Amino acid sequence: MTPLNRRDLGLLALRAGAGAVLVAHGTQKLFGWFGGGGLEGTGKAMEAMGYHPGRQSALAAGLGEAGGGALLALGLGTPVAGAAAAGAMAGAVAVHAPNGFFAQSGGFEYPAFLGFSAAALGVAGAGRLSLDHLTGYRVDRPWTVAAAFLGAAVAAAAVVGKRAQGQRAAEGDTAGGAES
Repeated sequence: MTPLNRRDLGLLALRAGAGAVLVAHGTQKLFGWFGGGGLEGTGKAMEAMGYHPGRQSALAAGLGEAGGGALLALGLGTPVAGAAAAGAMAGAVAVHAPNGFFAQSGGFEYPAFLGFSAAALGVAGAGRLSLDHLTGYRVDRPWTVAAAFLGAAVAAAAVVGKRAQGQRAAEGDTAGGAES
């Protein structure tokens, strides 16, 4: 048995912290915990933010955050968990980007930090203090990292792109109505 090292302890601390925050964030959307809107309230908010259909968007975001966060905290399927959480956070970044960087002005600082943390853990791996290590890294292979992040990037780009297209169309309808 090898002794614990600082890298493994650091990865455990980062996984536990980031994972717990992501779980809390996602369960707000899924179940209305911690003052969240649940699927109904979050679905309406997602519609207002340009994500259609709202309820399905809320479910996908909640599962990416809560599911990805739980798996990150456990260190199980870490590449997939990190990619899922990072992809969900990409959608949040798109909503907050017009407000600039800093969170105090409604910017994307917080979701970007969560997304980058999740992505870094997905790429770095969970370390020896994880279920991935206990299971012989069966779900944490080099090809899994590539496939998970490629899939998450494609999905996030499609969802964010569809939202942007809808917003441009709505702006065109508003501009066209003003000219008439």
